[in-house]
Amino acid sequence: MKFRKKPIVIEAIQFTGYNHRQIYEWSEGQVQSCKPWKENYGWLKIPTLEGEMEAGEGDWIIKGIKNEFYPCKPEIFEATYERVEE
Repeated sequence: MKFRKKPIVIEAIQFTGYNHRQIYEWSEGQVQSCKPWKENYGWLKIPTLEGEMEAGEGDWIIKGIKNEFYPCKPEIFEATYERVEE
């Protein structure tokens, strides 16, 4: 059998390595910043339905239909989603 993903509109923000605060506020504190002392960029800790995941610079943070958050690699995001006008 074959299936097609239902067309839904999601919210997402790409992690630039510098927009920790923007993502923290957008996720209402669910996505946490981790900045090791030796690195400038750090990464994000994201509690998901499958357990805690990490997102690095360039990854997209997606807000799901049940207000859950999860990371997505840029190439997968590009292949799966397209921008919609607000």
